[in-house]
Amino acid sequence: MAHPVQAQIGSGFTEYDNADAAVARLCEIYDESCAVLRAAFAARGNGADASGAVYPYLAIEVDSASLVTEHRAPYGVLLEPGFYGTTLTRPALFRSYLREQIGLLLRHYRRPVLVGRSKRPIPLPYVIEESVTDITEDELRRLGEQFSLPDLASTDDRIANCQLQPDPAQPRPLSLFTAERVDYSLARLHHYTGTDPADFQRFVLLTNYQRYIDEFRTLGGAAGQEGNEYERFVEPHGDPQMPAYHMVRADGDGITLINIGVGPSNAKTITDHVAVLRPHCWLMLGHCAGLRRTQRLGDYVLAHGYVRDDHVLDDDLPPWVPVPPIAEVQVALQEATTLVTGLRDAELKTRLRTGTVMTTDNRNWELRFGALLGQINMTRSIAVDMESATIAANGFRFRVPYGTLLCVSDKPLHGELKLRGMARAFYRERISQHLHVGIETMRRLRAQGVDRLHSRKLRGFDEPPFR
Repeated sequence: MAHPVQAQIGSGFTEYDNADAAVARLCEIYDESCAVLRAAFAARGNGADASGAVYPYLAIEVDSASLVTEHRAPYGVLLEPGFYGTTLTRPALFRSYLREQIGLLLRHYRRPVLVGRSKRPIPLPYVIEESVTDITEDELRRLGEQFSLPDLASTDDRIANCQLQPDPAQPRPLSLFTAERVDYSLARLHHYTGTDPADFQRFVLLTNYQRYIDEFRTLGGAAGQEGNEYERFVEPHGDPQMPAYHMVRADGDGITLINIGVGPSNAKTITDHVAVLRPHCWLMLGHCAGLRRTQRLGDYVLAHGYVRDDHVLDDDLPPWVPVPPIAEVQVALQEATTLVTGLRDAELKTRLRTGTVMTTDNRNWELRFGALLGQINMTRSIAVDMESATIAANGFRFRVPYGTLLCVSDKPLHGELKLRGMARAFYRERISQHLHVGIETMRRLRAQGVDRLHSRKLRGFDEPPFR
């Protein structure tokens, strides 16, 4: 007998005990809905009907007898008996991810998943965005009378922020993100980065220096050649705000590099959107101000703690929430630094300092030196930047493994400011090496197996089962 909540959330539910078959049906429902929406848009003003254009829905129901009491994986686990479900979008884009997550549920619980049509309409711009970019305000108002447009009331991060209040009359969430939330970010990713979300890879490097991009493009030129693990290299179109470049592997486990620009606001913006793609890891490769006398220009800083003086995430992740280091990422970063630089033992310790990074939202923080000196000393920070803590905190918030490797470009507390001539010499010597450390880190994380990477540190005691 169908669970009473099914009638509230959708219709046409079918049971599947095979992940591939379930994903195929999700794709079929989504494609059918998109076809209905496109046809209705083409016939707008002539009795167009878009009522059948709804998101697919995925669900599973388990009782107390079916619950797994012992499990090894940090995800794919239902902690309470009940009915779990979520709307989904672009299932073909997320095919491998959905196959993995559904497969875990089927193996753990020996219960079929349910696939059907939700009652959530697909907003028009998410399907035919190119067709609605040049319409007038009056035309948009008329479209709003015939079609569903994005609804911010149902597009938020309550699940990810642990703010969703349990309701026995509603399904418990299967995923961190609803379909509307994912579609919102997919559209923004294309806008901000100038590339299709389908080209994004599951290992992501973030930087804010064009010279890193130039070096990455040089490396990407070999993609597609015989013996190269990357089958193609994708560059952005137009002049996007945060351009992305992709060294694409057939399995999607290649490397994406994004130039996020300067500041914590940009860092939050882009990671808010990249998170819906469920990457295996993101790393910040940037420059910082060294705070210790023993540091030299060009030294590396491997962050193992963060002072969040950036404030942009305070409403989503309060400052009192700790952001712990991810052991697998820390080890891979140190091993990669050793390999690429050739430094060993005592020499490595003098050029690679592990410690706390303070991230500020004030680019001219040096002008507040007197007020900040005691704070910096109290936190034992060894470097200051404007993005790292934001990126790490958003990784923690969205359960995406994270890490930071910075390079000391100036020492303002000791009179060594980043002057133009010094900066040029510094960049020439360090850009290529620093980028290669980041790429080697990703290679090591991929080789050791991504299951080891997704730490339980990122998951609470009441979590949606999907990674």
